Order: sequence, then C-alpha cells, then structure tokens
Amino acid sequence: MSSIFKEKERDHSSFARTGELLLGSQTIQTPVFMPVGTRGSVKSLTSEDIIELDYKLILANTYHLYLKPGKEVLDHFHGLKKFMAYDRALLTDSGGFQVFSLASLFKFEEDGVRFQSHIDGSHHKFTPKSVIDVQKSIGSDIMMVLDDCAPYGSTIDRLQLALDRTHRWAKESYEYWMEDPNGQNLFPIVQGGVNESLRKQSLDTLQELPFPGIAFGGLSVGEPREEYVRILESLAPYMDNGRPRYLMGVGTVVDILEGVRNGIDMFDCVLPTRNARNGQVFTSYGKVNLRNESHRLDETPIDPQCQCKVCKNYSLGYIRHLHKVKELTAFSLSTYHNLYFMNKFMENMQNSIRKAEFSDFYTHWKNLFTR
Repeated sequence: MSSIFKEKERDHSSFARTGELLLGSQTIQTPVFMPVGTRGSVKSLTSEDIIELDYKLILANTYHLYLKPGKEVLDHFHGLKKFMAYDRALLTDSGGFQVFSLASLFKFEEDGVRFQSHIDGSHHKFTPKSVIDVQKSIGSDIMMVLDDCAPYGSTIDRLQLALDRTHRWAKESYEYWMEDPNGQNLFPIVQGGVNESLRKQSLDTLQELPFPGIAFGGLSVGEPREEYVRILESLAPYMDNGRPRYLMGVGTVVDILEGVRNGIDMFDCVLPTRNARNGQVFTSYGKVNLRNESHRLDETPIDPQCQCKVCKNYSLGYIRHLHKVKELTAFSLSTYHNLYFMNKFMENMQNSIRKAEFSDFYTHWKNLFTR
C-alpha cells in the first residue's frame, strides 16, 4: 500500500515537522487542525462556509452518525460527503471516546462494547468489524479502530487491560479492513494513560502493523498539562517518520504547540467552535470575551490583524450585542472567525518550521495564550 504522508521540513531544535497528507484528490499541508462536524455539520456553519475557510479535512463522529441518521440513510446517500454537500477529505473516529465519555451507558465484552443510546435508550453493540462497516457507510478517508480509552487516574491493571483490548482489536480491525480497503485508510490508537512504559509499549506494538498512520488517544482527558507534555516528550523519539501522527481531541493553542513540538501532525477539537458559541474568540493578541461590557461601544473588529470576513465587516460592539440578545448570528460569526484563526495559526506554524523560526513562534504564542 502506498504511503499517504510525505515529510517535508524538520525543525532543528525539536521534533516539529511539516508534511503533506495525501487523501484522494486532496493534498493537505501539515501540521493541520480539523474542525469537528460531529453529526455531519460543523455547528452554526454551512458546508460552503467550511470550503470558503479552505478546510480540506474535517472530522465526524461514528457513534453519533450511527444513531442518527443511521447506516441506512448514509448508504442511501452514498456517504456523508454527498449527504452534507462537502467534497473534501473526512476523518471519523470509531466511537471509542464515547465509550469513555458516556461510560455509564457502555459495557465492555470480549469482542466489543454493548451500549444504550443516549437518545432513546435503545440497545446496540459495536465490534471492531462493525465500526469499520459504519465508517465505510460514512465514506471517510481516514477511519479509526475501536479502542479502549481508560480514564485518567486508572490503576495499572486497568491501563494494561485497556492496552490488551486495544491491541487485540487493532489487529482484528487491520485484518478485516485489508479484505477490502476501498480507498479508505485505517489508523490504530495508542493508549496507556500517563504511564510512559505502557505508552511506549502501545506505540511499539501498533507501529509493528503496517497501518497508514498512527493516532494517540487518552490525552487531554483531564490530566494536568505537565503530564500531557511529559507523555508526548517520552514518545516523540520513537514515532515512525513515514506515517502521519494524529493527536485526538486536542485543540487549545498551547496544547497544539506542545503537540507539534513533539512531532504531531494532525489535531481536532470542538474547543474553537464551542468557545465561539459561548462568546470567546481567539486573536493575535490572545483570547477575547465578546460579552464583556468593555466592548459595548467598541467600533473596532474582533482582531484588527485578521482578514476574515467577520473582522472586515463587523465591530466588536455589534457582535457583543448579538451574543447578549442571543441572536443565532452571534454563533455563526464567532465560529467563522475562530476557525479562520485556527487555519491561519496552523499555516503560520508551518511557515515558521520552514523558515527555522519555530522556537520563536512557539514561545510567542505560548506566552500569549497561557495568560
């Protein structure tokens, strides 16, 4: 199977790198951030907005799409891309994180996970094979294996059980996927909590199998930032250079900086869109709370240095007003700005690596967003 990733430039003082992710007709520059379209929609934006923002890769959620609209609808429309009028690249997770986040509704079994729908209480089961079948119906370019994400603070025994289950299911998933790859790619998920030894064991085990890429789960799930950084630093020297590395569910500016510094290529998170709906936007001078009284008469844009259509056309005072009176337009304008910021932030980070300026870039943005 041909490689879907090509490394381009390396930072001389860290593991940061640029690359190209090749997915069908899409060539995606890395490091890259993926907006989250959980149910086939990035909240408050249209597919046209996402294309206008020049995102070539977004994420959708297997668990939620399996429940609604369901596999029958996805098959009828020949996949999610046609259904949502988005013709670029798509990554789907496997539902493993929902096992973690909706733990009371799930029960592990030897060959999979039984669960109740959080919508209507109906009973279902995911297996390594069935989640691949659902992702085939979705038509994602990158699929995830079913895994076991042990909660932060788990015992060594629980972490080891999660590793055994994750590795066994990854091997089963790989063999099933290889029967009919269908132009889709499958990534395994490294687990192990904040235990360096187990993390290294998981990375080594999964990299032995010829998956096209590798994902890292179970980080940014409640552990202190210093633990998050320590685990990334412990794994960075051992990551395969020939495959893309995806850090799941990570999206703060500071956490992305730490990820890129330690060799991560791909990120996703609901944070930029969720924060936007709650009135927080990201700017070249830090985070801004749009609902603050101090913006009531502000005629300037959210960020005078930003070239997005929101900053070109609307004042802080107006967008604050929209949030205060709970107009839906507040969500779409703030979300559009935040996703424009994230795309430009990643593009500027790529350029800093190319120009051997990543260390300065890292320090500048970390100081700005740690305040």
